[in-house]
Amino acid sequence: MYKSLRADWLDLPTELRFPVIAAAVVEFAGKVSVWVSLNRRKQEEVRGPKWLWALLTVVNGVGPAAYWAFGRKK
Repeated sequence: MYKSLRADWLDLPTELRFPVIAAAVVEFAGKVSVWVSLNRRKQEEVRGPKWLWALLTVVNGVGPAAYWAFGRKK
């Protein structure tokens, strides 16, 4: 499997590698920012259980965006 992933990565044109790396960095930063926010907020400042929001951040793209849009109480 590793050799297959490596071969796929090497077959990807150089001009497409940067957007893939950038998207991965943005996704990771979004997840970390949600985890930091959840850690700093009290339970009363979050809609629903904090553990559930932390788990939902695993869903790529949707989880962090959903937290920032709906998970925090203003």
